[in-house]
Amino acid sequence: MIKFFEKDPYAPIQYVYDVEKVLYKGKSEFQEIMVIENPHFGKMLILDGTVQITERDEFFYHEMLVHVLMHAHPDPKKVIVIGGGDGGTVREVLKHDSVEKVYFIEIDEEVINVSKKFFPSVAGSIGSSRVEIKCMDGAEFVKGRDGDIDIVIVDSTDIIGFAKSLFTVEFFKSVKDCLTEDGMFVTLSESMHFHKDMVIEVQEAMRLIFPIVDLYTAPLATYAGNWWTFSCASKKHDLRQMRKDFKIDARYYSDEIHKQAFMPPGMYERLMQRNLMW
Repeated sequence: MIKFFEKDPYAPIQYVYDVEKVLYKGKSEFQEIMVIENPHFGKMLILDGTVQITERDEFFYHEMLVHVLMHAHPDPKKVIVIGGGDGGTVREVLKHDSVEKVYFIEIDEEVINVSKKFFPSVAGSIGSSRVEIKCMDGAEFVKGRDGDIDIVIVDSTDIIGFAKSLFTVEFFKSVKDCLTEDGMFVTLSESMHFHKDMVIEVQEAMRLIFPIVDLYTAPLATYAGNWWTFSCASKKHDLRQMRKDFKIDARYYSDEIHKQAFMPPGMYERLMQRNLMW
C-alpha cells in the first residue's frame, strides 16, 4: 500500500496515511488538490499537501467552527462563510432555522467542484436557495460592506499564502464594520500544541479591533497538533453564554460542549501573558 506524507508547513512532526486509492489529483489557479481513500478515515481532501477534511472526522471541526457562535448570537439571520470550499461549514450554518442568507465566499472554485463530486455528504447543502456563492477573496468581499451581517466565519487553509489576507488587522477591522451591533466573528487559529505563538498573535490582532475576544478549542485527529483553537470576537455579547436552546442535529457539539470548550480564564490569561510553559 502506498503512503501519503503530509507536508504541513508548521508541524514539527510529519503525519503519514495509507492510501488505498488516489481518486483525484489536479491543480487549480491557487493550489494543488488531491482526494485519496484511506482505510480508517475514508476519503480525504488534501490541499497543497495538507489534509483539510476526512469523511470520518470532519464533523468535529465543522460543528465546532459554526455552532458555538450560532448559539451565542441571539438571532443570526445573515452569515458570511469565507473559505470552506468543501461546504461543511455552510452545511452546519443551514441547520439553524433563523438563517435567511449565507454568503459563501470561496476563492478557489475548483475546491467546490471537487468537493461536490467526492464529498456529497459534506458539500450537499451549498445548492440551497439560502446560499449565495461568490468565488473571490473573502477579504475583498467584506471590505466596505454596510453593517448588515450577524456572523462572519473564516474557514481557511493554514495562515500562509493567499489565506494570509484573512488574518490581518485590516481584515479584522473590515469584519467588525460589516457586522450588526450584535455581530460576532470566528476563525480557525491553529494548534495550541504546535502553534501557540500564532494563536497569541491572532488573539492580539483581534483585540486591537474588537471589544470582546475569546478562545475555545476542540480535539481534531487529523489537524497538526490535534488540540485545535478557534479565535472568536464579539461587538457586544459574551461568547461563552448560549442565547439559543440546543435543538440542532449534531454529532459532537452540544450545550455541554459549548460550556466546556472555552479556555479556562486563568489559563487564557497565562496564555496571553506568554506564561504557558510549552
